[in-house]
Amino acid sequence: MGEIVAGFGVSHSPHAPEQVRKAGASHPLLRLYGRVTEAVEAVKPDVLIVFDCDHFSTFFLDNWPIFAIGVADRIAGPNDGTVMPRYELKGHAALAAHIHRHCVTAGFDLTLLQDFEVDHSILVPLHFMPPAQSIPIIPIFINGFVPPLPSSQRCHALGQAVRGAVESFPQPLRVGIMASGQFSLEIGGPKVAPGRRQGVPDPDWGEHVTALLREGRNDAVVAEATFPRLQKAGNIGGELLNWIAMLGAVGDRKASWVESQRSEGDGFAVWQGPGR
Repeated sequence: MGEIVAGFGVSHSPHAPEQVRKAGASHPLLRLYGRVTEAVEAVKPDVLIVFDCDHFSTFFLDNWPIFAIGVADRIAGPNDGTVMPRYELKGHAALAAHIHRHCVTAGFDLTLLQDFEVDHSILVPLHFMPPAQSIPIIPIFINGFVPPLPSSQRCHALGQAVRGAVESFPQPLRVGIMASGQFSLEIGGPKVAPGRRQGVPDPDWGEHVTALLREGRNDAVVAEATFPRLQKAGNIGGELLNWIAMLGAVGDRKASWVESQRSEGDGFAVWQGPGR
């Protein structure tokens, strides 16, 4: 029987590795990723499932699934030109295939990928979390960009189905769940200030989400994350769906640590302890 031992919420700016390289040890991301790394080291997961949105790197509009899972024993990247080292990571094809079968049986049309690479949204967090780089990963992609988006309730239910799959896996694996994504961000759209390529159009939303998570009001996050609300937060606001799927997977755990970055429209968080 598998067990979900913790959840982790992170950001993934593709500019972060180069920004941190130039700024050095004073950059605030090092402390935030360091806090998540400490939690990963404390729970010692055997596998890390990552809920993620592809950025038109693995998929494109001619083949754009709502939900997809990577089933492979080796996963490489980044495949999007992000300035950072190239990583060759382990996957866990056996658990990923089991999750695929379980979720399809549960009513989720989960696309299966076997020949693929991943982009910065998975590899930037791992870049700053060296101990996690040796843990096999399973990417689960959620469409957070191209309307129609899946509902927050559907994404939460997907997380619950993933938890059921992990718990029905015949081997005693310790599994961590990571959500990678922003709460408010606009790239190249009308909500960006003149002369800028990107911006945070709704920093209050990001702080509101992190406040709800800090209070353990996960159900309120799911209820309030409607499509109009996500769109108001920017054309990247749908990445919150990754966090909502993670909430479904970790169950009724309350976050043990949550911190927001208002100027970046994102947050970092850890869920530990028992949950169903």
